[in-house]
Amino acid sequence: MTTKRAIWVLFVILMISVWVIGVANAASKIVSETFYVDSSEPNVKLYVLNKHADDVKSFPAEKIVLFVHGATYPAETAFDLDLPGGSWMNYAAERGYDTYMVDVRGYGKSTRPPAMDMSPNKNPPFATTADAVQDVGAAVDFILKRRVATKLNLVGWSWGTTIMAGYTAQNNDKVAKLVLYAPLWILKSPLPISKLGAYRAVDKEAARKRGIRGIPESRVEEISPNAWGDIWWDSVQASDPVGAKANPPVLRAPNGVIKDLIELWAQGKPTYDPANIRVPTMIILAEWDQDTPLYMAQELFAKLVSTPYKRHVILGAGTHSIAVEKNRMDLITQVQQFLEEHR
Repeated sequence: MTTKRAIWVLFVILMISVWVIGVANAASKIVSETFYVDSSEPNVKLYVLNKHADDVKSFPAEKIVLFVHGATYPAETAFDLDLPGGSWMNYAAERGYDTYMVDVRGYGKSTRPPAMDMSPNKNPPFATTADAVQDVGAAVDFILKRRVATKLNLVGWSWGTTIMAGYTAQNNDKVAKLVLYAPLWILKSPLPISKLGAYRAVDKEAARKRGIRGIPESRVEEISPNAWGDIWWDSVQASDPVGAKANPPVLRAPNGVIKDLIELWAQGKPTYDPANIRVPTMIILAEWDQDTPLYMAQELFAKLVSTPYKRHVILGAGTHSIAVEKNRMDLITQVQQFLEEHR
């Protein structure tokens, strides 16, 4: 090859590379919008975050997805955290999805009732699963009206799976697909809790200990690096400025879910009937999950008898919190594949 020709080839390759990078950057430009939606409870506003690609203005039902959190931590700390691989919401938005997350009452940036500014033992637990289902319903109605759509996809994590499954069982006509990440089901033993206040407070040390349960001791730093944990905790603290000022800093979380666990789930009384779910459903969890062990997913999967089709995925080398661990992209890509597939 002559020198001139070699230079020309290199120039063409360079221009192609610049064009590809430009296209990728354009495609990854994400618009972020926040809303405060009226709950069914008077004077309660629900924080809803929306992310979508800047150049996409309309979305079919199958390309709209709403995420909801678990029992303790607000939605952003799982679904919009900038860890290696990027935010889960951004990942879906970059693929043309209109992505939303909601904090139910008492969590994150949604309205926190006056009881959370008092000592927890002065008020009873609040924000039960039934309350949370109503809050998700308010968020769904807001999104469907905003996008002039009739359906959307739902993704729930942990306690959030009972919220999303419970909502779907009552509103199949508004749901395209349902994803249950680390699903809660009937407890095999009672919870060792006798007295509950309105809320509980969790500090960083307790959160870290719970987060790494199930990981072999020699692999803790590999699977759940401390540096990632610090990023996650910063997000947790930002969601609760009042708790962040405590000594030591804490996150405050409503105890309605704990009340339900004691009075319902530990007594063999689920908050919804899986047989009433009539949309394509995915159950996904990681092998080391100690909070919602594998038996829960297996029992629930067998009870999904009315779905057009269903899928049960077990991920390796992860815990209940795989969404913020080394193998987080295994979870995110599996869920995205399920949402995108056509059958």
